[in-house]
Amino acid sequence: MSRIRNGLVIALAGALCVTACGRSTSDDKPAAGGAIGTGAATGTITMWAQGAEAERLPTLLKDFEAANPGVKVNVTPIPWDAAHNKYQTAIAGGTTPDIGQLGTTWMGEFGAAGALAPVPTDLDTGAFYPGSVKSTQLHGGTYAIPWYVDTPVLYYRTDLATKAGFAKPPATWADFKALAKAMQTKAGAKYGVSLGAKDFQGFLPFAWSNGASLTSDDGKTWTIDDPAMVQAVRFYQSFFTEGIADRAPSNDPGAHEAAFVNGTVPMFIGGPFEAGELAKAGGAGFAAKYATAVLPKSKTATSFVGGSNLVVFKKSANLAAAWKLIRFLADPKTQVAWYKTTGDLPSAQAAWTDPALSGDPKLAVFGEQLRSVNAPPATAEWTQVQSAGDSQMEKVNVSGEDPAAAMKSLQATAASIGTGA
Repeated sequence: MSRIRNGLVIALAGALCVTACGRSTSDDKPAAGGAIGTGAATGTITMWAQGAEAERLPTLLKDFEAANPGVKVNVTPIPWDAAHNKYQTAIAGGTTPDIGQLGTTWMGEFGAAGALAPVPTDLDTGAFYPGSVKSTQLHGGTYAIPWYVDTPVLYYRTDLATKAGFAKPPATWADFKALAKAMQTKAGAKYGVSLGAKDFQGFLPFAWSNGASLTSDDGKTWTIDDPAMVQAVRFYQSFFTEGIADRAPSNDPGAHEAAFVNGTVPMFIGGPFEAGELAKAGGAGFAAKYATAVLPKSKTATSFVGGSNLVVFKKSANLAAAWKLIRFLADPKTQVAWYKTTGDLPSAQAAWTDPALSGDPKLAVFGEQLRSVNAPPATAEWTQVQSAGDSQMEKVNVSGEDPAAAMKSLQATAASIGTGA
């Protein structure tokens, strides 16, 4: 599951702060989509969270509870592999918590179920990276606040790139392919780059960078077989047909990082968590041998945006307090503290001016990449289309099927599924 207007950002940063301005009154409870006001939060808030977030939230929330003495937050940990089904069951049974942590690609499904409360009018999403906000928008409304974001960038071995004759990261598709080939012919790599042969979602940055779109502007029809998409698939396929990328890489834990460390596969596209994994695999001093870079450009240099959104369920008994907690978690200062605790990348753009993020060259690249990101349509149907896309990418990259024929087939499948619009 992954994991974003300068003057406006600064103004909004102040507006997002939680203040202890006294107890809320009995009318401090918004109608769906109304304003939540500035009064202190009161009552009990129930929140479900996954993974490390659930483990570390209670410590962070002590500050919120101190600023709002009349509130108590109860966090329930949910394993990531069980979370989707647990939310489904809770929605069906009317037993949802006040707040949930939803993966960005789940928004369409749970939004279609009518389970989510719209964002209040005084929680402005203009402070966040626009790409991350896109995943919160359903059928003309906004139903979540981006909590943390995740976007893939290019990881490459600078030492081997220098040996291959490249002093800078690849800026264009042509540069990218040339470097990948040179990594093999001049730097001794077995494969120039690691790419997912059966991963339609992993391929999407190439499609978006080439100007392709998954749907029409109104979101009512799929446009998967348009020429820009086919051209991107053909470029992606060429890495496999020319032996630059492995059609069947090892899926063993750690194999991906080991290949990068030993130089047999010196480039890959990955998220921010990879820095920690590479430190483990490469040991002391390895960080000096690689760098990160924004994805190479065709028409744009667009990546995929994932992460987690925070939602309030319609059946919440404490809507105002729940949204005030989300406002606290979305505040740039809180997000910097959260990054230092978990490594989760902030969705609030103002947070990236903090030295903890801007001062690390490898990490700063993620902030740059977040200025050009996209997400699949927030529809319940996307999961089915993605699965069909995986099958077609396998046919293209492993079996050598013509990209035009594969995308025509995928378009037909997607059209039969519909967009939900």
